[in-house]
Amino acid sequence: MKADRELLWLLGGIISLLALSSLITFVLKRRPGGRDNKVVANLDARVKAWWAMVAVFAVALATGGIGSVVLFGLTSFFALREFITLTPTRPADHRTLFWAFFIITPLQYYLVAMQWYGLFSILIPVYAFIFVPTRSALAGDSAQFLERTAKIQWALMVCVYCVSHVPALLMLRIPGYEGQNGKLLLFFVLVVQLSDVLQYVWGKLMGRRKIAPEISPNKTVEGFWGGVLSATAIGTALWWATPFAWWHAALLSFLLTLTGFFGGLVMSAIKRDRGVKDYGTMIEGHGGVMDRIDSICFAAPVFFHLVRYCYT
Repeated sequence: MKADRELLWLLGGIISLLALSSLITFVLKRRPGGRDNKVVANLDARVKAWWAMVAVFAVALATGGIGSVVLFGLTSFFALREFITLTPTRPADHRTLFWAFFIITPLQYYLVAMQWYGLFSILIPVYAFIFVPTRSALAGDSAQFLERTAKIQWALMVCVYCVSHVPALLMLRIPGYEGQNGKLLLFFVLVVQLSDVLQYVWGKLMGRRKIAPEISPNKTVEGFWGGVLSATAIGTALWWATPFAWWHAALLSFLLTLTGFFGGLVMSAIKRDRGVKDYGTMIEGHGGVMDRIDSICFAAPVFFHLVRYCYT
């Protein structure tokens, strides 16, 4: 019951924050010129999209481990589709892509559901790494071979392997924390996503100096530190919902915000290379699926393996 109450407190806090955000956008839209303000319109779209995503996430948590595996499995599938569409390959790679989408991706999440850590942790970095170029070579097309296979391997690593570490948090057996891993998963997602949002807010309020203007012109030094420190403070305050001491929660939250930032920056570099603003248009106000999970990609495996090493 205690664990259930704590989970409900976390979800209640998120819903309250979204309700406050909806109220703020409602007020802003009714100010003179508010409906025509692009920043207000963008904020309104983002809040509405977050309501939908939180509802889906809550359903996944309510259904337990299988629900979370299915949710993130579908997330990986759509992210993989966006990534491959943005970095097109050649007809000779179609059979390799079939394996990537319909064999390797489901198998990775099946291993997560079965809690088979030994194979889950090496399926894509080892076996898919070997299989992808071999299958493409058998197609007999050597044109841009290294570039083509690297795209598919990178897509599998980022969109499938890295993201699969989020539901994999449910497989960790932490002494004294049995049956409570749903809160750990929620803690992870909350800290990483809040860091993204708060970096955006602080950047709009105080941003002056660009961090990487050619890669991500909206990211500023002031926004970065404001978001990182704010999200770290929130993660520290939520230590009671985790198996960590408060100062462990602080260190891990700080690490999550940094790796999340790195992930977002790298994914932005890929978009700039391809000359596009977003990976897709699937989520109103957020672009594509990959635009929403870019920070999760780098943070998830780091967080999973640190917690597994230090707490199990």
